[in-house]
This record gives sequence, C-alpha cells and structure tokens, in this order.
Amino acid sequence: MSNKPQRLTKKQKRLLNNGNFEVYNNFQLLDIIPLTVNQRKTFEAFHAGKNLFLHGVAGTGKTFISIYLSLKELEKQNYERIIIYRSTVPSRDMGFLPGNVREKTRVYESPYQGIFQRLYNRGDAYEVLKQKGLVEFESTAYIRGITIDDAVVIVDESQNLNWQEIYSIVTRMGNNCRIIICGDYRQTDLTKEQSGILKLSQIIKRMDEFAPVEFEIEDIVRSPFVKKFIMACYAEGM
Repeated sequence: MSNKPQRLTKKQKRLLNNGNFEVYNNFQLLDIIPLTVNQRKTFEAFHAGKNLFLHGVAGTGKTFISIYLSLKELEKQNYERIIIYRSTVPSRDMGFLPGNVREKTRVYESPYQGIFQRLYNRGDAYEVLKQKGLVEFESTAYIRGITIDDAVVIVDESQNLNWQEIYSIVTRMGNNCRIIICGDYRQTDLTKEQSGILKLSQIIKRMDEFAPVEFEIEDIVRSPFVKKFIMACYAEGM
C-alpha cells in the first residue's frame, strides 16, 4: 500500500477550514431582500430547492437575483462553483474582434463584473472569484461532451439560445447541481422560430423540479424611467 497522502478535494479542503473560504476573508456579500412579489417568489422557490426559470421584462433584476442567490449557496458550501453560460451568437461580427475565442467572449462578461462589484462593493470581486475557480464564464460553444457536478449554473439571456443550445446545457447537469435560466423572448436577437426559450417554457411545466416565475412591469426595479419606457412600449403594442 502506498504511503502517499491522498489528495483532498476542494470541498474537503473547505470543510477543514471550518466553513470559511479564504477568498471571503476580505469579501462581504451584501444582504439583499426581494423588492417585489415575483422577486419574493424567486427567493422562496430557490430556498425550497427548486431550479428556476425566470422570464420577463427588462429591469426586473432576474440576473442580479440569480447571481446573489448563487453566491449565498457558495458561501454556505452547498456547491463548489458558479458557472454562467451565455450565448455569444448575437454579435455576428464577433469573428472580426481581435484575439482567440476566449478573449472575444470577455466583452460579454462586463454585466457580471458590474453585478459582482455592487454585491461586494469592490471592483475586482468578479475577477478574484474567477481566479479562485469559484466563478466561471462560458460560451455555449464549450458545453458539449462535459458533465457538470457540484455547481450552480446560470443560463443568462436564454432568449438568444436556440433549442439545441438550451438542450445541451440542461442535459449536462450532473450530481449536486442547480440551474437558473433567465430570459425574455421579447428581447431575442434571433427570430422566434430560432429561439428555444418558448419551447423551454412549455417543457418545464411538466417538471416539478422547476419553478417558473414570470416578471411583469410591476417588477421593474432598475429605474422609474425604464418602467415608464416599457409601459409606453406596451401601450404602443411593441
């Protein structure tokens, strides 16, 4: 029998640290409370162990809430990492951007850098957590042939994914995984026939594991201006 010490997993190392992430020593996650009825439904469903399908108008905090709830689970050590998936297809000129594919996808990470900055009140929060392997950002181009374990997966801007991309992501879920899917079919950069979000909304109705939450105009929290603008768009049938 070999006397070589057994290599500890990430989870075992964290347990040995008595539940304290080294990376969080200088990080303080803000306490967020739901501001609207559907935000509260989202919190309650997630705490009940559900996977989430958050659909609805812009400015309702779908992505912000998803990241916050995922980070809380990470701090509790219920999962090892957060993976954010987002399609890079809407920028059809992406091939003309400099750098390799990974470098080109960096432009799509800027919204998350801003959210992490707000949640931790420090500008480098997103990059620090990425360097520690606690947060990952991926394009749908890298999803096939893998199995995801011990993670919270956030699928953002899902209206820009076709059905095959959505199917590929959902079927990658392995052991101890949660998935949060955010989107709004009205904001798709694809045609309604190309986008897979409406098909997804029908399928998850057959699954008790999912909690769908429909965000309405009343849930807009970004600003009064955005709320009035979207109300005016609706009044014009747009």
